[in-house]
Amino acid sequence: MTLQLQRGEGAAVGLQSIQVRLQWKVPDASPTLDLDVSIFLLGANGKLPEDEFFVFYNNLSSPDGAVRHTGDEKGDQAGEMDEELIEVVFGKLDARIQELVFVVTIHEGESSGLTFGQVQEAGLHIVNQATGEEMMKYELNEDFSIETAVTIGKFVKRGEAWRFLAIGDGSRGGLREYLEVYN
Repeated sequence: MTLQLQRGEGAAVGLQSIQVRLQWKVPDASPTLDLDVSIFLLGANGKLPEDEFFVFYNNLSSPDGAVRHTGDEKGDQAGEMDEELIEVVFGKLDARIQELVFVVTIHEGESSGLTFGQVQEAGLHIVNQATGEEMMKYELNEDFSIETAVTIGKFVKRGEAWRFLAIGDGSRGGLREYLEVYN
């Protein structure tokens, strides 16, 4: 049974190997939306230990091999679900890493005038890598009519265990804003 999380809720992961599926639907009547998923692997100070711990479409794997992005989904089929996949092996994470922050941005959203208000059925699904069973999900139900980026959620290390927190905070600054915060 899948645990349905709401904004602000969290749950223990309890596995060493998961897949994170970020999904959304491109509306029939909207311009093509290209959403990109980025993962910031942060130390205890809330910053990237090194630039290579920023995983995105131009850097598909963390230096420790623990986080692997399977590539950019272009979102070119109106009316169909699109998906980007990230594999996480918690036991392989560099000892400095305390958080994994998942951010979804609209490619060139600021210059194109596209916002998350035009995105349908966006959500994050956490899947047991070994069995393919969905463990938990968080669907963005908030109105992000002016935002071009959303921190959808994060994994936080507590002792030796990992916990997922559903965030759902939007931003108008795009990816650049997050790079300034976490770098």
